Amino acid sequence: MIEILTTGAGNTVQDLGRPGLLALGISSGGAMDRLALRLGNLLLGNPENTASLEIVLFPFRLRVEEDVWLSITGADCGATLDDRALSPMWAVHAKAGETLKLNPPTRGARAYISFAGGIDVPLAIGSRSTDLKTGFGGIEGRGLGRGDRMQLSSVAHPEPRDQGIYFPIAMPGRNEATAIRVVAGAEHGAFTNDSQATFLGEEWLVSPDSNRMGMRLKGSELSLEQPLEMLSHGILPGTIQVPPSGQPIVQLADANTCGGYPKVAHVIDADLWRFAQLPIGGKVQFKIVTEQEALAEERRLEGWISKIQCNLGILAKCN
Repeated sequence: MIEILTTGAGNTVQDLGRPGLLALGISSGGAMDRLALRLGNLLLGNPENTASLEIVLFPFRLRVEEDVWLSITGADCGATLDDRALSPMWAVHAKAGETLKLNPPTRGARAYISFAGGIDVPLAIGSRSTDLKTGFGGIEGRGLGRGDRMQLSSVAHPEPRDQGIYFPIAMPGRNEATAIRVVAGAEHGAFTNDSQATFLGEEWLVSPDSNRMGMRLKGSELSLEQPLEMLSHGILPGTIQVPPSGQPIVQLADANTCGGYPKVAHVIDADLWRFAQLPIGGKVQFKIVTEQEALAEERRLEGWISKIQCNLGILAKCN
């Protein structure tokens, strides 16, 4: 059992979401930084989809009421267990009565706390993820509140170890632009040549008017060659739409399943975790790649995860 001591309503229970239900109008949802959640669970010997805590509002504090192994991944937030400083991307054994604290991140925006066995909240449409927009999943479809107590799963799992993962890519910060790779969207050619150049050449600011549904960017106005009337069509996390304001909106985990704004580009899957870690006020610069390059980057990322599984002794056969 764990008890939440200090939190904000944007902190939630998340797993890898509800894929394959867009036709029913149900967002995929799940962790904004899927990579961080997967790595946190791998450190503990959990299945990658095990429910964890996604923390985006700080400081955050919880107390463990029984001995438990836990891991902290994602944003570098100077975590402490009582008075002991914890390394990022690390698993550690917490003793009953100890308090875990996450401070405001120095880099990145979202931290993930995973527990051996996982958080035991009811399944809702095949997932334990919280859907704040619709109000289901997690704890009654809402964010975490002070005094919330959550049971941890009693499912048998391998005994974890005090261990960490070397993460070779720097988390996004506020002082430099983060490079994000995209493929051209279906309506990319409908924008003026100047707007296409601006989209790739400008550093865009992350607006405070951003959430799990989408991240709004501030910069020069993007314009179409001519007015474009469109029917609503399917969209996915990573789709970059441009509304009449000319300011891009990047769809994220809780994105609507359809929309009618023209699509200038789409963030490649291998970079979605990086985009999710952009802080409010952070800067992003886009780089266009081909579909083949995007697929190659996804294979490279999955290959790196396989190496992590080998190093942790999770895979029986390793190359």
